[in-house]
Amino acid sequence: SELQPQQEILTFEQYRSLPDYPRAEVFGGQFRYLTATSRIHRAIRSELTERLCSYASQKQEDCEVIPAPFDVVLTKQPLTIVHPDIMVVCNRHKLSGTLCMGTPDFIMEIVSPANAADVYVRKLHCYYEHGVHEYWIVDPKRRSVSVNYFKGNLFHVPYTFDSIIKVNLFDDLYINFSNIATFLIYKEPCA
Repeated sequence: SELQPQQEILTFEQYRSLPDYPRAEVFGGQFRYLTATSRIHRAIRSELTERLCSYASQKQEDCEVIPAPFDVVLTKQPLTIVHPDIMVVCNRHKLSGTLCMGTPDFIMEIVSPANAADVYVRKLHCYYEHGVHEYWIVDPKRRSVSVNYFKGNLFHVPYTFDSIIKVNLFDDLYINFSNIATFLIYKEPCA
């Protein structure tokens, strides 16, 4: 087999000079394009974002809920930039324009066929290493939610889409995933 040329290590300045589309993430300086998300993926992200935003505004939490696309710079050396589907940042000093400089408190990723390995392996390890407190993996195909709580005692709890799941970042926020499961049923597009 032929040897593949090594990809150049990307710097933060080079990344910022790239066009906005297509979207990309960077792990250890290695550039990776992101694929377009499905209609179901976007519907689930929108619904979960709305539930988190509604809670944060009702409770007057000093946290900001931000859906993708939004650059999260975890490190500049080596450069690691991700685009979580949904994140919650409770230290607003980390936010500037279209950037989060540092680790969000809560991240939720929705699995698509093209990103499963990244979400379950690469990002799980990356978010743990960079100090994310809570990381949820929402998998529409498996109808499962994997809650990884990295703050304090590390734990991983698997749930199904018929579960009511507590968001550990907040005192009394629970998300009923049986309501989210309704987005998995095919609906005719608007005429």
